[in-house]
Amino acid sequence: MENSSNLIYHITTAEQWEKAKLAGIYEADSLAIEGFIHCSTEGQVAGVLERYYQGQKGLVKLTIDREKVERPVIFELAGSINEVFPHIHGALNLDAVIEITPIHG
Repeated sequence: MENSSNLIYHITTAEQWEKAKLAGIYEADSLAIEGFIHCSTEGQVAGVLERYYQGQKGLVKLTIDREKVERPVIFELAGSINEVFPHIHGALNLDAVIEITPIHG
């Protein structure tokens, strides 16, 4: 099913990604607030962009290889929309990111 792919995706800003490269690790704001980094499956990316990032500029999509992530990746239910999303419970090691794609909106 949806969870069979090893690839998951995370939307962030190019600026935050540049900071992560300098820091050597990526930590989304949600990590401090909720305890995990929100990610999506390929089929969920468009909905996430529509719900949370409308009108924002300078966004990038990180393509992440789940097998390379050093922290637990747990698929959890997002009750607000009744969908299961992958969450990274901890900071993301940069070598798990295999592609950075600019989002033109």
